[in-house]
Amino acid sequence: MVADPARLDAVFAALAHPHRRAILERLAGGEASVHELAAPLPVSQPAVSRHLSVLEGAGLVTRGQRGTYRPCTLDAHPLREATEWLVGFRDFWASSYDALDALLAETDAP
Repeated sequence: MVADPARLDAVFAALAHPHRRAILERLAGGEASVHELAAPLPVSQPAVSRHLSVLEGAGLVTRGQRGTYRPCTLDAHPLREATEWLVGFRDFWASSYDALDALLAETDAP
């Protein structure tokens, strides 16, 4: 189902922290510097750099360099892989909800 289980582990670990999710949300709107990413967060710029390292390790962020500007960019491909993995559980949840609906229908019957 997923090509690289280790990468999937890294993506979910990266998504586990709210600051990293906030960084990804910001980068979904376009590239940004570490300074720009740190501005709205209640953490230091070095902490944001550490979060970016985790996101880079998961393949979710790339950092470039144009002169002195080092833009961070979102790479959403690993998110697609994670979504595909989660979608694999859709049938399980659908059948669970169907069973719950049937149980509720029984308890509502006179």
